[in-house]
Amino acid sequence: MSADKPSTVTELSDRSREVFRLIVETYVETGEAVGSRTLSRISGLDLSPATIRNVMADLQDAGLLYSPHTSAGRLPTDAGLKLFVNGILELGGLTSEDREDIEAMCAGAGRSVEEALAEATSALSGLSQCASIVLAPKHEAPLKHIEFVSLGNGRALVVMVSEAGIVENRIIETPLGVPTASLVEAGNYLTQRLTGRTIAEARAEILSEIEDHRAQLDSLASDLVERGMAHWSGGTLQQGYLIVRGQANLLGNIKALDDLEKVRDLFQALEAQETLERLLELTQAADGMQVFIGADNALFGHAGCSLVVAPFADSGEHIVGAIGVIGPTRMNYARIVPMVDYTSKLLRRVVG
Repeated sequence: MSADKPSTVTELSDRSREVFRLIVETYVETGEAVGSRTLSRISGLDLSPATIRNVMADLQDAGLLYSPHTSAGRLPTDAGLKLFVNGILELGGLTSEDREDIEAMCAGAGRSVEEALAEATSALSGLSQCASIVLAPKHEAPLKHIEFVSLGNGRALVVMVSEAGIVENRIIETPLGVPTASLVEAGNYLTQRLTGRTIAEARAEILSEIEDHRAQLDSLASDLVERGMAHWSGGTLQQGYLIVRGQANLLGNIKALDDLEKVRDLFQALEAQETLERLLELTQAADGMQVFIGADNALFGHAGCSLVVAPFADSGEHIVGAIGVIGPTRMNYARIVPMVDYTSKLLRRVVG
């Protein structure tokens, strides 16, 4: 075998491929280095430990395995895991229970998009026993309807419906005792000016009308519109959002990750706006399911983690976000990859 790293599984001999498969599957199951004597017992290949050691040495020379200690067995490298996932891994099917759990958590009836996505993220975290993330990029779709609903005690719910059918709910502070008529007036005014346009496109015009008293609104309705515009300009709709669930699952897996501080650094980085922007770029460049293993991605490689991520689209087939699982590099890819893929497809219902 060439010492150059194989780029495809077909470059491995049948014997090397089988030994490599057994090493990776044993590592995923146990988290431990795998020795030649162990492989000789479980391989069913009728190979002696000496022959297996020779194969393992070739795989190590090719950059697919490494030895954590001089006399220890072998572990797959990040490149080896990547080759395994892309060319050898046999994906398992989701159980009916897993499907039902994911479908129930992804149901968006009566909830905002963000609430439904948070539920889907929690479902993935619980089923995978890893951390789970969902991210949605800054996305301003043309609107077709805005409505203000009084919640009492100086608060109002603003319901925004895009042309694609995406519903966003936001709560704003209002003056006490705002009558229903002013709420309706503010909603009708914004609907008229925003239909077929984004908030960014219409914001300057709307605020100019109010400032110059050209808007046919009473003072309370004008105040509601200004409060709404200020809230949307600095809020989630402008910056996108990232939801993370199940951090404890990852922090508790010290044996596999071997470095608690690096994992903590990862979660701190995920909270930073710069990191969110990098992840959004990753999402927008995605072409279906992606698996980033260790060094594949600087953010996750630093913590010794892998990311399985899939984009989800709206009814117009535009990618509007992504959902994924962060776990140790020895995560159960055969189960988690189809789980993430299935969830991303269900999320289309949520976002339109």
